[in-house]
Amino acid sequence: MKHPTSRQLHAYWDRLRGERAAPERGEIEPGEIRNLLADSFILETDPARRTSAVRLAGTRLCALFGRELRGSAFVDLWAERSQPFTDPWHLIETVACDTVGVVAGLTGVTVRNETLDLELLLLPLRHRGKTQARILGSLSPHCIPPWLGSRPILRLETVSLRVLEGFAPEPAAMRTFVETLPAPANDARPVRFGHLLVHEGGRGIRHHIDR
Repeated sequence: MKHPTSRQLHAYWDRLRGERAAPERGEIEPGEIRNLLADSFILETDPARRTSAVRLAGTRLCALFGRELRGSAFVDLWAERSQPFTDPWHLIETVACDTVGVVAGLTGVTVRNETLDLELLLLPLRHRGKTQARILGSLSPHCIPPWLGSRPILRLETVSLRVLEGFAPEPAAMRTFVETLPAPANDARPVRFGHLLVHEGGRGIRHHIDR
């Protein structure tokens, strides 16, 4: 995780869960993360139906897309995708079904083809006894663009993806998934296996795409 918002939100979530795989949705206190709320959101997910609706979204997050995101389908923020890696539902399913955190590098594209690098963090939450019903997340730009609020992001593209291990402390908790697209310029140097770029993690390497 490179963005301060991602690191702080993960630390808060990790403190809440203790020895559990995920904390309860009701344990989230907005006042304790008030400085992170502008970039944060909560999703309502249903893996059986493959749906993920935005229940809450921060002000800067809505400004990036030029609209209120509450009630919209999270996966609709992405462009058309042809590979499992680029499918946003792959991110949702990994978090909801495996009860693990995910951090991804994204690129946002405007109507003028301006691009913006963002970091996405998704963390599982328990809700009424279920670990697949809610996801806490943040979507943070690496810089604030001058066009913020005037030219919204039309689509997102996934450029990197990592799975965070269950109970290992940072930074060893970051075990890398697979990348089929170039990694961000400031990322660690990957190892190439054929058409895949694999990043070293703290406790090993995973190099499959489909779960």
